[in-house]
Amino acid sequence: MFDAATTALLRAVLDEVCVNVTRHETGARTLVATKILECVTRGETSPDVLKQAGRETLSDAPAMWR
Repeated sequence: MFDAATTALLRAVLDEVCVNVTRHETGARTLVATKILECVTRGETSPDVLKQAGRETLSDAPAMWR
């Protein structure tokens, strides 16, 4: 598991990337969260890099998820 600071960072990045995605659109949010988690497990903790990875994932998501 992640420490409290990392967990807070992940939540903040997810919320910022998905600002225009409702909480009911779980497919898109899950996809973005998964990509962000993949980055963190590889050791990436830069908020800018995590946001970019999330945004790229969201832009590649099926249109019905955006």
